[in-house]
Amino acid sequence: MTIIIISLLLLTSLLPHLTFTAHVNVGIVNGREAKPHSRPYMVSIQKNCLHICGGFLISDEFVSTAAHCWNKLENLTVVVGAHDLKNKTEGSVRIGVKSYHQHPNFTEEPVMSDIMLLRLDKKVTQNEKVNWIPIPMKEEDIEVHSVCGVSGWGRLETNGALSNRLMETYVKIMNNTNCENKWREDNYYSTSQMMCTYGNGGSCTGDSGGPLVCGDTAVGVTSFGDPDLCNSPKLPEVYMKVSAYLPWIHKFIGNFFLILP
Repeated sequence: MTIIIISLLLLTSLLPHLTFTAHVNVGIVNGREAKPHSRPYMVSIQKNCLHICGGFLISDEFVSTAAHCWNKLENLTVVVGAHDLKNKTEGSVRIGVKSYHQHPNFTEEPVMSDIMLLRLDKKVTQNEKVNWIPIPMKEEDIEVHSVCGVSGWGRLETNGALSNRLMETYVKIMNNTNCENKWREDNYYSTSQMMCTYGNGGSCTGDSGGPLVCGDTAVGVTSFGDPDLCNSPKLPEVYMKVSAYLPWIHKFIGNFFLILP
């Protein structure tokens, strides 16, 4: 009920700025620049100091992202506390990755269990620019048509440039059966571990791994969509459902997320 109320309040406040229609793939299409540091859980995952994926802090030393964002032969770093990735004076911090934990059931073809945890070299310092976000307490589905947020530094349009500044938009939760039907030909969709959205905007290439946030909770990990068109009207954007992976997440971070900031 709390998520529904918050979602309605968000929708009411955003109506002058947003209209709704659908998107996909895996900065944000048809979005707007986020208020600087209004999403302190957001993380830029980088290879050779270049942004490749999004992620989000779920504790003081663990980042959640998409499993497909990491090739086992490469080393990644994460940047916390950033808004403009080109601004070296805003106080963002680059941190190395101590260990990589791809879900053991992750597959690329078809995409399944596309979730990964990164354990950082050092614990983050909590402040107004850096903070972790709660994840679900138990496995549950978000009510259809709930308004939720997505954000990232990905492309602003298909084959376009990445965004230096964090962008955001709001989307709605799609009926799971409808989503499964839209992806049926590709046999890519699992109703038990995935969820999808529709709206006027959404994620694009470079936003993979970022969170789908409903209320104040990260309920999904941006995973995949139409490979040819961001904001596709045909194939909705797909997220790994965080609540479906709680036992696995517990193994690494214990009950940390029960002790919220």
